[in-house]
Amino acid sequence: MAAGRNNTYVTKFVLLGFSDHPQMKIFLFVSFLGIYLMTLAWNLSLIALIRLDSHLHTPMYFFLCNLSFLDICYASSTAPKMLSGIITEWKTISFLGCAMQYFVFCGMGLTECFLLAAMAYDRYAAICNPLLYTTLVSHTFCLKMVGGSYVGGFLSSLTETYSVYHHDFCGPNTINHFFCDLPPVLALSCSDTFTSQVVNFVVGIVVGVVSAIVVLISYGFIVAAVLKISSAKGRTKAFNTCASHLTTVTLFYGSGLFMYMQPSSSYSLNQDKVVSIFYAVLIPMVNPIIYSLRNKEIKNAMRKAVERNHVLCHRHSFF
Repeated sequence: MAAGRNNTYVTKFVLLGFSDHPQMKIFLFVSFLGIYLMTLAWNLSLIALIRLDSHLHTPMYFFLCNLSFLDICYASSTAPKMLSGIITEWKTISFLGCAMQYFVFCGMGLTECFLLAAMAYDRYAAICNPLLYTTLVSHTFCLKMVGGSYVGGFLSSLTETYSVYHHDFCGPNTINHFFCDLPPVLALSCSDTFTSQVVNFVVGIVVGVVSAIVVLISYGFIVAAVLKISSAKGRTKAFNTCASHLTTVTLFYGSGLFMYMQPSSSYSLNQDKVVSIFYAVLIPMVNPIIYSLRNKEIKNAMRKAVERNHVLCHRHSFF
C-alpha cells in the first residue's frame, strides 16, 4: 500500500492461485507445466508446418497460423506467472503488471473472437462461392482481416483495461485467482464500479456477440449450400472442412460467454477459477489438435515432414 490524498492505495496485488490446495502443489505444477509446454510445442509445430509446406499456403491455413500464434500468446500471458505462484512463495504482482497482464490476455482473447469470425467468412466464401473464392478472399483481404482483428481486439482490450484499472483500490489487495482477471479485480475496487461493468458488458456484446452472429450467419448460408449438394460424399466433405472451426468456436465462445456474460450476483470464485483454467489453459492446447485430427491436408503435410526428416537422418547417419 502507498499513501496519497489522505487514503491508501494498492501498489501491488497478491494472486492466491491454488494456495488453498497446498497438498496438490507438485501435481498442479507438473500438470500445468506439461499443458503449457504441449501448447507451445503443438502450436509452434503447426505454424512451422504451414509455413514450410507450400500446399498449405491458402487463406484458411493463413488464418489458422495466426490462430496458433494467438493461442501461444494467450497462454503465455497467464501460464508463467501461474506456475511460479504454484511452486514458489512469490505470489505478488505490481499494479501495472496486473493491468498489463489483463490487457494482453484480454487483447488476445478479443482478437481471437474477430479472427474466428473471419475464418467463418472464409469457409462461407469457399463453400458458397467457390468460383469467386480467390477474388473474395485474396491475400490482401486476408492481411486486412487479420490486421483488423488485432487492432479491434486490442483497442477493445484497452477500453476494458482502462475502465477497470482507473478505479481506486484501497485494499484489500488479495485476488483469489491465478491471474488478474476482470471479475475478481473489479471486486476489490473501493469506488463505484457500475460504469465499468456497463462498459465491459457493452464491449463483450459488441465484440463477442456480434462476432458470434457473423459466425452463425456464415454457417447458416453454409448449411443451406451444403444441403443443396446432391452427393452424400460431397456433403460430408463440405461439412468436414467446417467441423474443426465449429468445435473451436463452440469451446471458445461457450466458456467466454459463461465467464463474462453471467450476472455478478451469480459469480463464484471457485467455479469461475475452474472455467478460467478451461479457456485460458486448455483451449490453447487443444485447438491445434482439433485442427490436425480431422484435416487430411495437415496429416499429409505432417507425414511428408516426418518422411523428409527420416531421409535426412538416414543420409546423415550414412555419411
